[in-house]
Amino acid sequence: MAFTLPQLPYPHEALEPYIDAQTMQIHHGKHHQAYVDNLNKAIAGTEHENKSLEELVASAGSITPAVRNNGGGHWNHSFFWQILGTNADKAPTGELSEAINSTFGSLDGLKEKVNTAGATRFGSGWAWLIVKDGRLEASSTPNQDNPLMDVAEVKGKPILGIDVWEHAYYLKYQNKRPDYLAAVWNAINWKKVAENFASSK
Repeated sequence: MAFTLPQLPYPHEALEPYIDAQTMQIHHGKHHQAYVDNLNKAIAGTEHENKSLEELVASAGSITPAVRNNGGGHWNHSFFWQILGTNADKAPTGELSEAINSTFGSLDGLKEKVNTAGATRFGSGWAWLIVKDGRLEASSTPNQDNPLMDVAEVKGKPILGIDVWEHAYYLKYQNKRPDYLAAVWNAINWKKVAENFASSK
């Protein structure tokens, strides 16, 4: 069964001024679509054809680079669109807030750790907030890898991810990745992050 591109849960312009509409159109409609198309081509006629995306991601170390890269790209972006949003909550609440304060000292402390992970990731990749052994941890992965993969340096359950490939920010921020990382927190859907945190237990 072929994979398909998920619809965005908001209009392309919804995340302005932090992420511009043109970037969203290209990022979702071109880049993510290409990962889906190339993944379908890579698994066609193989033993992976009927596997779920989660199964493919979990066995990244034993599949072809084409399946690993495009499967990761599809999973990561599908996750990313849900993490972004237009809700009015500019900060987490409840158990998630308590866990963030316990681990990082404050929300600003969390942002600093995740931003550093993203800013220091050489080349393309992702910055993550994960649950590992019941605790929150900031990490990053190269290319389209993620913490669910068997090859991840730091394994865990992602509850928040930020794309730091240049295609995610270059039209607006050019080479200023730290500026993009600082701004994207204004477009985080904390309700979804809290749901991910709750389900990770």
